[in-house]
Amino acid sequence: MATLPGAERTGFARDRITVAFYSTFAVWGWLLYSFNPSVPLLADDLHISDAQAGLHGSSMAVGAILSAFVTPRLVRGRGRRTAAVASVALIAVGVVALVLAPTLAWSLGAVFVVALGGNAALTATQPGLAIRHSRASSAALTEANGVGSSIGLIGPLAVGACVAIGWGWRPAVLVTAVLAVASALMLARIPVGGAMTPAHAVIEPAAADAPVRRASLPAWCFLATLVAAVAMEFATTYWATSLVIEQTDAGAGIAAATTAGLVFGMSVIRFVVGPLSLRIAPALLLTGAFVLAIGGWAILWTATTPAIAMVGLVVSGLGYGAQYPLSVALLLATAPTRPDATQGRATLAAGLAVGVAPFALGALADRFGTHQAFILVPVVAVVGAAAAAVGGRRVRRAVVARADAVVLGG
Repeated sequence: MATLPGAERTGFARDRITVAFYSTFAVWGWLLYSFNPSVPLLADDLHISDAQAGLHGSSMAVGAILSAFVTPRLVRGRGRRTAAVASVALIAVGVVALVLAPTLAWSLGAVFVVALGGNAALTATQPGLAIRHSRASSAALTEANGVGSSIGLIGPLAVGACVAIGWGWRPAVLVTAVLAVASALMLARIPVGGAMTPAHAVIEPAAADAPVRRASLPAWCFLATLVAAVAMEFATTYWATSLVIEQTDAGAGIAAATTAGLVFGMSVIRFVVGPLSLRIAPALLLTGAFVLAIGGWAILWTATTPAIAMVGLVVSGLGYGAQYPLSVALLLATAPTRPDATQGRATLAAGLAVGVAPFALGALADRFGTHQAFILVPVVAVVGAAAAAVGGRRVRRAVVARADAVVLGG
């Protein structure tokens, strides 16, 4: 299979199947960052309260949780290509329903369908990337997420442009359906086999992965880092605007604009840390990412001007951006014979984090104020850093033990 340019720089080949898998991240990135800022506009259109509008986040979490149970079975029974194509097609259907929604019940149902399809697409394609790139999976998964967040940077601009010319938010979000159709066509053209796992296939791990396969504690550690990463990202994206308003007296528009700094930081670091993870232990990079996020939080939490707040969000983004993809790569490496089942558990955990973390921070904000509530973020980061450090140490010990056994065995 021919490779695309860039292998020399990144240390892995971007072939057709890699690019096809990347396309699902582009679809999901556009959806998230075009729809999220459109929720207040949707609330105005449907004449619903902010609390009712917030139910769309809950609906998204339910879709993610269901996909965690459905997708591994679909991949096993029908193959990875069928699962991926069906998932992105479901995104297209859900988005069309969403932009046509005349009532809250309709829009909540549409968001559920979109979230089911989107999370199923990622649940199907992330293990495929891990299988395709093996030891370079951390680089591929990080870059894939970078593609998604980079595309996501354009989404809010598209929403603003459409609103400015009088079209409203819907055309910008509808672009997701176009991207989903293009992604489905790309995926459908990839032959079945290899990383495009056939139905009922048994995945054989590389021998070098055996020490990690037997270690259960690293799996729990990296699942914990994944939950921490998702919880921090969604809690921050939901409530950073309120924090900036409270601390800097900025207008709502300016405060909302500062959150673009978070997405920018996340996009930049993903294209840096991917190749870096081929030279430095991914668990060490993951630990550092949580520490860097704490530094960004400190800048944001003490900011008294929107400019300083944006700096804090950019630095936070540099930490956040590495956390999720590295956590996924390390978690999948602990179970090379069961990547789809492992990814399903990761999706379930992430869905629960999406459903709980923003609500928890919001509840604390109602009681103590947004500024005090944001102390939750570094607490979660400390837990994530500790889990990454412990998991990385156990993996290193397992590798050393395996090497010693080989030497002693002659």
